[in-house]
Amino acid sequence: MKSIESIFDKISIDFHPVVILPKDYAVLDLTNDTWNSPETEFSIGRYDEFRPNMYTTTIFEDIRNIHMGIDLGGPVGTPCMSFMDGEISHFGYNSEPGDYGNVIIIKYIISKTVVWALYGHLDSLSISNKSIGQNVKGGEIIGRFGNNQENGGWEPHLHFQLSLIEPVTHDLPGVVSSENRVQALLDYPDPRLVLGPLY
Repeated sequence: MKSIESIFDKISIDFHPVVILPKDYAVLDLTNDTWNSPETEFSIGRYDEFRPNMYTTTIFEDIRNIHMGIDLGGPVGTPCMSFMDGEISHFGYNSEPGDYGNVIIIKYIISKTVVWALYGHLDSLSISNKSIGQNVKGGEIIGRFGNNQENGGWEPHLHFQLSLIEPVTHDLPGVVSSENRVQALLDYPDPRLVLGPLY
């Protein structure tokens, strides 16, 4: 299989921003701390970051603590947009504490390669009136940041994750164990390939 980086190197697509970020945002260091409100209104949580103190609910089994997406933090209700034309492959509500809450997964075709993108921690209205196979346009608002009562219990943010593996349901492992990290980095490539050099 070709690496996702080689696929992106050969195309010149201007992806639409997933979240409109101001020039001033914080890049969080969650390797030693839990998510505290930063001084800026918007913030970034990093990809492939070891977060030993953050994932304390039972779904993480006390072993999953390496982050496979990028977190885009901001106010409740912040719009989330599709980065290009695609179609909804999965959506739903993951109810376990610490999970995604409301989530949408969109299937994209980039240079003949299928890529899925998960948009997690959304509000409940984000998944209403959605259907499997529904087409979305680049730049279309597909959801909004949820509050902690509907987004799995987190500070308001979007968990954005790419996958080369077709999801079975409206879920992807957003956090993996150290034992599974090497394969996960192949299966879930760096979201900055789409989001750009955020940090």
